[in-house]
Amino acid sequence: MWGSLFLGLCLILHSLFLAVCTDRLGKLADRIKKWRPGPRIIMLLLMALGVIVFAHTVQVWIWAAVYIQYGALLSWNDAIYFSLVTYTSLGYGDIVLGPGLRIFAAFASVTGLLGFGLSTALLVALFTRLITWRANH
Repeated sequence: MWGSLFLGLCLILHSLFLAVCTDRLGKLADRIKKWRPGPRIIMLLLMALGVIVFAHTVQVWIWAAVYIQYGALLSWNDAIYFSLVTYTSLGYGDIVLGPGLRIFAAFASVTGLLGFGLSTALLVALFTRLITWRANH
């Protein structure tokens, strides 16, 4: 149950980051519409990537804080490392949680998979829009 709760919290947070990003991208695009196409595209992509990286980083830190709070891991270094390799589904296996927390940690992996899917969808939409805009100008 706790894993589902933190998964939901992280996905709501991620969705909020992406919604704000989309709104800001529209406003930024209006402000820099007279820029040359290359710099304009680069600026919009950098902003989107910055928000996406920040959103994922916040979620990794949330999971790390939970591992520390509940005593699953004792150092921030281990907690952030474990959180990052679990969130990205890399899972080296050099740090393993006890049997009672393995399912909880799996929810961090599902959170990462869904978050990366949402981020990818935003980038595909942005690229599609930029390519269409570039073709028409």
